[in-house]
Amino acid sequence: MTLLQEFKAFAMRGNVVDLAVGVIVGGAFGKIVDSVVGDLIMPIIAWIMGGKLDFSGMFLVLGNVPPGTAMTLDALRKAQVPVFAYGSFITILVNFIILAFIIFVMVKQLIRLKRAEPPAPPAPTPEEVLLLREIRDSLKK
Repeated sequence: MTLLQEFKAFAMRGNVVDLAVGVIVGGAFGKIVDSVVGDLIMPIIAWIMGGKLDFSGMFLVLGNVPPGTAMTLDALRKAQVPVFAYGSFITILVNFIILAFIIFVMVKQLIRLKRAEPPAPPAPTPEEVLLLREIRDSLKK
């Protein structure tokens, strides 16, 4: 078997194909969740918190700011001023919570659907086993 044939046999196995589909769908799903968080949820949270729409720019200055340095996150980082940049963390945390909840609901539904399937009927007992059982029972008598 050539290397190309072995690779084709490996790639066409069900688990590998399922994994590839899962990764592709997961990447697209992640973009959808990013959009939901960035375009729908974070503006509402920003409005509640006072109308600031750019959470990535929310920070606390922890050190002395050199004179002439702009009070933006990028300028403070370039000036090596220690800052506690919590805005980006808030966005990523909300994104994670939503994604984790959606995955939880999906897994819960998949488990429910698997339980709904009727169990397969048991396979008939082979004739050899039946004969061996008869012999065992007759020897016990």
